[in-house]
Amino acid sequence: MNAMELALQPLRRRLARLVMRCVALIDGIVNPYRPELYYMRGPGPKCRARRQAALRD
Repeated sequence: MNAMELALQPLRRRLARLVMRCVALIDGIVNPYRPELYYMRGPGPKCRARRQAALRD
C-alpha cells in the first residue's frame, strides 16, 4: 500500500459506517413491518379452561 491508500483508510471506514446507517434508516422507514410485534403464541390457560368447561356442560 502506498501512503495515499493508508491516508484514505480511516475516511473509507467512516464513509462505510455512514452508508450502513443511512441504509438501516431507509430500511426502517420503507419497511416498517416488524413481525415480532405481531407474534402470538396461541390460546392461554384461561381460554383452555373455558373450552373444557364448555365441553363438560
